Order: sequence, then C-alpha cells, then structure tokens
Amino acid sequence: MQRNKICFLNTTREWGGGEKWHFEMASKLHSNNYDVLVITQHNSALFKRVKAKGINCISVKLNNFSFINPVRIFQLVKLFKKNSVETLILNLPADLKAAGLAAKIVGVKHIIYRRGSAIAVRNTFVNRFYYRKIIHFVIANSKATAEKILENNPNLITKKKIHIIYNGFDVKEFDKIAVKPERFGGENEIIIGNVGRLVKQKAQEYFIDLAVILKEKNIPFKIVIGGDGKRKQQLQDYAKTKNVEDKIIWKGFVNNIKQFMKSIDVFVLTSHWEGFGYVLAEAMAAKKPVIGFDISSNPELIHDNENGYLIEPGNILQLSERIISLQKQPDKAKKFGEKGRRIVESDFQPDNAYRSFLRLITNFEL
Repeated sequence: MQRNKICFLNTTREWGGGEKWHFEMASKLHSNNYDVLVITQHNSALFKRVKAKGINCISVKLNNFSFINPVRIFQLVKLFKKNSVETLILNLPADLKAAGLAAKIVGVKHIIYRRGSAIAVRNTFVNRFYYRKIIHFVIANSKATAEKILENNPNLITKKKIHIIYNGFDVKEFDKIAVKPERFGGENEIIIGNVGRLVKQKAQEYFIDLAVILKEKNIPFKIVIGGDGKRKQQLQDYAKTKNVEDKIIWKGFVNNIKQFMKSIDVFVLTSHWEGFGYVLAEAMAAKKPVIGFDISSNPELIHDNENGYLIEPGNILQLSERIISLQKQPDKAKKFGEKGRRIVESDFQPDNAYRSFLRLITNFEL
C-alpha cells in the first residue's frame, strides 16, 4: 500500500512564516484525508506541532553541505523510496540542495520549492542547475518574492512555473484566542511594538535610533520588542550607549501574539526585507495601525495612509513623525486599524491559500 505521497520537508528548528505555512498546509491536507508526511528536525517547533496534530513525521538534520555528503543523500533516497513520495515541498536552500537532489535521483514526480524571502536569487551555476533541472515549480509568498527570483537571471526558470500563494491568516482562529492586554507603559505613553528574531535582517537597531528622536522631542512612549536572537546583547548595549535603555522593553519570545498586539498602539516593522510580513497581518487583525519601510512585500499589506504608513527605507526621522501624528490623531489611528482588519479579512483568507495550493499539487499542468 502506497502512503505519504505528499511530503513537506523543512529542517528549520525555529518557528517562522515558512514553518507556519508548511504546518497549515500539511494539516489541511491531512484533515482532508490526503496522504501526508512531514520531514523536519527532531524536537523542532514544527516537529512538535506536527506530532501533536497526529500527522506522520520523520526527523532528519541537514545543513548547507549535506548535498555533497553521499551518505546523507543515500539516506534521503531511501526515505523517499520507502514512503513512496510523489510530491515534495521544500522550504530552505539547504533542504533544496540535498533533498531536491535525492528526490531527482529517486524520480519524485513533482519537486516544489517554496521561497519565502524577497531576496534576489544569485545567478550561480548551482542555482541555475537546481532551478532548471531539479525544481518543477516555485511557490512565492508574495509578488515581491516572485519578482526577486528572476531579478538576476530572467531565464532562471519560466514564469509559468512560479506561483504566488500568500500566507493565509485565519481571522476566526485569531479571534478565539483569549487575551488580557498587558500594560507596557503609562496612561499617556504611546506603545510602539515589534516582533521578530533579533537578527540583522530585522534591523531592530532602528528602534533605538527612534527612541533617541522621540526622547529628544519629549514624546511619552515605550518601545516593546518581542523575540530573541543572537543580536540581543548587542542591541541592548547600543540602547545603553544612546541612554534610552529605560524606553525599550525586551519582551523575549512571544507566546500569545494576539495579546502582544492588543497591548500596543502601533506596530512598526523595520526589516531590510520581508517575503511576507506575517506579523503585519497579525497586527492588522488586532486592528492596529502599521508602519513599515516601502520595500519588498510591505506595500502588499500596508496601504499607505489607509491602514498605516509606508516610509522611506532607513528614514527614522520620518518614522518618528508618523508615530507622533498617530499619537496626536487617535481617531486616525483607529480608522487605520479598522481598515487593516478589513484588508486581512478580504485578502488573506486561509481557505484561498489552501485552494491555490491544492490546485497546484493536483493539477500540475497549470
């Protein structure tokens, strides 16, 4: 008996937008009686959620050099054969290089690479080989991500093989989450929030620069940053050198994202790039105005002067001005929040994402 014909392979230990997408799609398929297998790292965030859901899960560990390790490739070949994998959905470049190669050797019918970062694909021999010889289809999580795939080489892969499927956002499930908003500041302070890994891409140092400006302008505020990462100490030290450490709350990992969003007044995303800013959708679902740089996929979520503001990349003075305007115009902030909620409800329904994905994996002639 053939089983597990649809396989999701994602070896990230952490939990992010890509892992959430893999989990949701695997869960939807599983609940609709499709044969599903998830391959991930043992005890990763994805592993624990998949196991709790009752979906068949196997653990493996891959790295950037696994594709040149014949023992690792042989293990993956055996794994795909044993489980009769016909469709393989990959998430990381390292996963693509190793598991994509093994899947090609086995003869897996459909190899799909989901790309979640709006970063240009380098025009290297390895990338040309994988995109032309290994990958059958690419799923991009936004228009910005799709455009970046072909930026350095318009012939890397044919456009018809690139499918844009947004991350779905389940507003109904979000609304069910019980919350008791936290108090991060005083009555008159505007609470500015951000959630993300403390890594270079997310550029949380901009919040420290923002704090300096707001403090100089005598604006009552607090900045709350959720998330952990290797830059935490560096960022905290920077805040001390700027004498604003008392203005920034380092929240750490956020377990209840709705509670976090309900506890702030405005959400700001300072990332250098985003494939799809899922945290923006979460803030919008909580009816909070959102602000982000006018880059990558941000304009696909932030409609300037409708549900928030798009600002010039790196322009922290402009960011401070937008925040001050929202503080002085609470009715506008409320209007932005309500508009953001409507955008999430209309544009990012999870059923739409699932249907798009299902059409792709059941009709490969699209």
